[in-house]
Amino acid sequence: MTARHVLVVGAGPAGLAAARSALAAGAEVVLVDSAEEMGGQYHRVPPAAFGAAHPERLQHHWAPFTRLRRELRAHPRCTWWPETAVWALEPRDPGEQGPPRVHLLHGPADGSGRTRHVLAPDALVLAPGAHDRVLPFPGWELPGVFTAGAAQALAKGERIAVGERVLVAGSGPFLLPVAGSLLEAGAGVRAVLEANPARTLARGWGSRPWQLAAHLGKTGELRDYAGQLLRHRVPYRTGRAVVEARGTGRVEEVVTARLRPDWSVVPGSSRTLAVDALCVSHGFSPQLELPVAAGCALLPSPAGEFVRVDGEQRTSAEGVWAAGEITGIAGAPAARAEGALAGWYAAGGDRTARALPRLHQVRDQGRDFAARLARAHPIGAAWPGWLRPDTLVCRCEETDYAALCAAAREESGAAARTARLATRAGLGPCQARICGPTVGELRARLRGSAPDARDAEGLAAPSSHRRPLAQPLRLGELARAPAPPPPGHRADGGPGSVPPRDPGPELPDDPAP
Repeated sequence: MTARHVLVVGAGPAGLAAARSALAAGAEVVLVDSAEEMGGQYHRVPPAAFGAAHPERLQHHWAPFTRLRRELRAHPRCTWWPETAVWALEPRDPGEQGPPRVHLLHGPADGSGRTRHVLAPDALVLAPGAHDRVLPFPGWELPGVFTAGAAQALAKGERIAVGERVLVAGSGPFLLPVAGSLLEAGAGVRAVLEANPARTLARGWGSRPWQLAAHLGKTGELRDYAGQLLRHRVPYRTGRAVVEARGTGRVEEVVTARLRPDWSVVPGSSRTLAVDALCVSHGFSPQLELPVAAGCALLPSPAGEFVRVDGEQRTSAEGVWAAGEITGIAGAPAARAEGALAGWYAAGGDRTARALPRLHQVRDQGRDFAARLARAHPIGAAWPGWLRPDTLVCRCEETDYAALCAAAREESGAAARTARLATRAGLGPCQARICGPTVGELRARLRGSAPDARDAEGLAAPSSHRRPLAQPLRLGELARAPAPPPPGHRADGGPGSVPPRDPGPELPDDPAP
């Protein structure tokens, strides 16, 4: 039976594909995102006021994306809510079926006139994406030290070059498009440093080479980025990392060092490099607040914890589907395929649709890519050797490594909650989104225990991602009565007032928008 109302959270590649597929299956769709425009980080759109003559220069697949954006905006059964944050998920009443009620705030994040809404959709598709993970090192809190994603967002969305002497460092193929975006925006990139040595990269990417034929598109992108670095004479060095940033008031120089495969520093290999900006990424952390709030089970992997889904992208929570980076870091094509599957099945689409086998194939190829990515760009176990006692591990609360070590030595510090209260790590404005995985790993190492507890099925305990309020809101907003939902949607999950329409277009053959 077709679900009448589908709510899609996140308007990146996965969310856009989910919305289109749900519409194709005949559903009424509400698509929400905290940004002003559709596209997410992958298709970050510059503000209309910029009047960009060539917005495609810093974008991937710009033409199909703009077609999809126009299609969704014009569709009579699609409601697009920009600048809308999901701040809480509320379980349904006992005996009531369906996904959680969704509490929304609509309006600019820094505005005072945001409106509250409560929706109870028939199906919920979660595609909130991920953010950079950055390992702490001395000086990482200095102004001028950016996450790679933030620097790319400024370049793609605002046409801002973060510096004239920029170093891009960390681990993963994401460093290459970040360097490319910075170069296109006019920044001077001094080098790109990959922490893993060449043999680790070769071992990870070279395993079962015949399967790489399924990723020819990514190979072409890699060739383009390599050519761009060559044209700008930007060196790409492996087995080297930034282990310290220095400066008075902002970053002025960095210390780089050669690393062994376990990321321990090779003695005598340190070099100092003058910079005015540093962009760092050590992989990605999926945004799991909403899946955990919905009751979705998590699964461990070499790259972290992700939402467990079945072959139809359905989670363990009733009426909830998941797609994109929260199920695994596999790139935009896989995210689009997962989103298309999630939206189609969430809307009750025909399980014999001719496009489904191809979408499943692309999704499975993406999972293979994610496994290769994890093998080729692991985080070395010896990285805590970069830390000094005064190195901040939680920038919000200015908690240093010495305080974390002291708490771990106390018997009372065995409990994560007690350790948080003692050190305040994770209690700041970001609510442990940035420092949480790192602090958890460091605590486990200091106490000689496993980083994460698992249940009998090997599923992760979700406490580190549990946030009753997923986004900040004002007390006045909380006290204000919810506004009416969009046309055709009711807060009680009822049938609404929009009459049935035609079932819409068929599910697309190509998962790319």
